[in-house]
Amino acid sequence: MKQFSHFSFFILLLSFFIFFGGKNVFAYKLTAYVPTENPTGTGVIVCPGGSYFWLDKKTEGHGVARWLCDNGIAAFVLEYSHGGWGAFAFHMRTGGRIFPAGFNDLRRALNEVRAKSIEYGVRTDRIGCMGFSAGGHLVMHAGEQLAGTNACPFFVAPMYPVISMTHPCTHKRSRRGLLGERPSRAMKDSLSLENRVPANCPPVFIMNCDDDPIVHYHNAELMDSALTVHQIPHHYEHYRTGGHGFGATPEKTTNEAIQWKTRFLVWLKELIDYNSQQR
Repeated sequence: MKQFSHFSFFILLLSFFIFFGGKNVFAYKLTAYVPTENPTGTGVIVCPGGSYFWLDKKTEGHGVARWLCDNGIAAFVLEYSHGGWGAFAFHMRTGGRIFPAGFNDLRRALNEVRAKSIEYGVRTDRIGCMGFSAGGHLVMHAGEQLAGTNACPFFVAPMYPVISMTHPCTHKRSRRGLLGERPSRAMKDSLSLENRVPANCPPVFIMNCDDDPIVHYHNAELMDSALTVHQIPHHYEHYRTGGHGFGATPEKTTNEAIQWKTRFLVWLKELIDYNSQQR
């Protein structure tokens, strides 16, 4: 039997990455966390981050969903289409996991939750979206694109989000994960969310930290400024310390930054109360 060469091992490894990193074998999965009681009928689709190449399902997905569920809010962890490790490592695509695949998955999740609203105990007009890092970009894009339609989220909450695809603060890895190796200027412009705010954008809750070592804090500032200019109801939680990638887990951030959870619940209650008064 011939000795297994280093070259053969490389080919085997490459094939593994192409298969598991290129095809849509991990695309679209929605996991529901339904509380025993949900007095406001609110649901939140949770989109983990991961630079559009992978998903932090544990911390920014299921951990966040459990926290929401514990607070009487139905939560749905969305595993959306992303580039995969093969695309990240070898700079190639084989399965079409590129824009707008993730956006289409989020729209599908919104439709699915609405279709099963009675089963999940949520109101069809109170389904929001929360995303972290690249997931923050995804939910903010959905809020902009679906504004004014029946599919529009009740609110969007981009947390330490990727926002721009053209500004110097752009998170280039997320841009590559979303758009591939050589995106056109037109595509980058179209997905720079600070330039695409519609007049009927849903309410927005933003959070980030100055010491974020992954996604420059100026991304969130650009979004905050754009929402202010367009007079969109929004709230911006801006912390000095806290880092990146902590989701709802206190042990992964600072006492300062984990306050976002309380601030969000207060903001959401005020939004629900205001919405109820308008009816």
